[in-house]
Amino acid sequence: MSVTREQLRGVELPEFAVTLRNAGVAGAGGAGFPSYAKWEHLESVDSLLVNHQESEPNYYIDKWLGRKRTDELAALFDGLLDHAFDRIVIGAKRTDREEWVVDLERATDATIYEPDELPIDESERGVVVAYTEDKYEYGMESVLLRLVAGVVMQGGELPMDHGWLVQNTETLRNVRTALVDGEPTTRKFVHVDGRVPRHRFLEVPIGTPATDLLEAAGRTDGLDENEVILDGGPGWCFEIDDSPDEFGVRKRTNCLLVMERSVVEENRLGGGGRVNVLASAAWKHSVHETEPAETIRPDRVEVPLITNPDFEGVVTPSEPIVRPGDELEEGEMIARPGEGISIAQHSPIDGTVTAVDDRSISIDARGESATDAAASHTVYWTWCTDCGRYVPKPEVQVADPTAYVCDRCR
Repeated sequence: MSVTREQLRGVELPEFAVTLRNAGVAGAGGAGFPSYAKWEHLESVDSLLVNHQESEPNYYIDKWLGRKRTDELAALFDGLLDHAFDRIVIGAKRTDREEWVVDLERATDATIYEPDELPIDESERGVVVAYTEDKYEYGMESVLLRLVAGVVMQGGELPMDHGWLVQNTETLRNVRTALVDGEPTTRKFVHVDGRVPRHRFLEVPIGTPATDLLEAAGRTDGLDENEVILDGGPGWCFEIDDSPDEFGVRKRTNCLLVMERSVVEENRLGGGGRVNVLASAAWKHSVHETEPAETIRPDRVEVPLITNPDFEGVVTPSEPIVRPGDELEEGEMIARPGEGISIAQHSPIDGTVTAVDDRSISIDARGESATDAAASHTVYWTWCTDCGRYVPKPEVQVADPTAYVCDRCR
């Protein structure tokens, strides 16, 4: 039996969601919705769709994870099949098979479906790799689910209403990190492209300023007056209102684009703010980094309290539990889940809190010499096993904090 299967077998289904909430896992791309809100419904779903499409022409995060982290993903799928799902379907593009997906096929002993064989048979069990044609729209959750499984969602329906849970590959990697390693989401893979000297594939702490990413891509001169930065890929991105120095990488940020303002204005779609600049450049024909080439170590980070501000009102910002002057270690909780749909936030670096407001927590990095001194200032927290709410350990009056139930749930 694999270590992952044994670890997951010891987790009750309701605990999956509590663990992901407290680990701060959010969609690593797209809307960036809190992932636990999907995993709360494990008892009513039997199928997991892995969105491995990565339709943006300059994206390699999911493809690289599938090839580089093959054994980890295969072990996760093995454990999830044993404990939570009947089938796990990997939806990938047929053009990516030989270079990026074939190792994952072999490691999972997957059943293969070619594009003309879809949708998959309802009786399938285990891991299935469902290959599609190379079309941009197949990266959209609803379109991929219809194509792969024959599920057509109506009105306000969600995949879980049809027995499916959908996650992209990087999100599942963060799910594995939380469930198996017990570690929170503090880092993000991200690309930099557009009007920069070179395309980059970077690993960065959450909250890393956009200026650091631009400098890593060769833009050390700042933006010109006629330039803007966008969050997202060429086909689906949104203009960033903050300056590059103020914008911190979010858990959903897959790419940072620099574009001419006039090009952005010409390619806005509808009234939702989406920009599509696929036709504005030869994205596929430039030189790309196809694996992480550098890990950025910023001097400071700006950790947002909500991954996607557009969801505020539906998603509640995290509640800060630190103050300016607090010394932090990487991975330490800095904001607990708020009421309603909300997740925790954790420090992505060793550092000192410099500011806390209703939007974000600012942290300055600290040198190695200050690490030992910080230990005496660390505040440790535990959580209620019923609702997942965090409280300081000094307030916990039980011998075993893992069995703690807060006053609200007693």
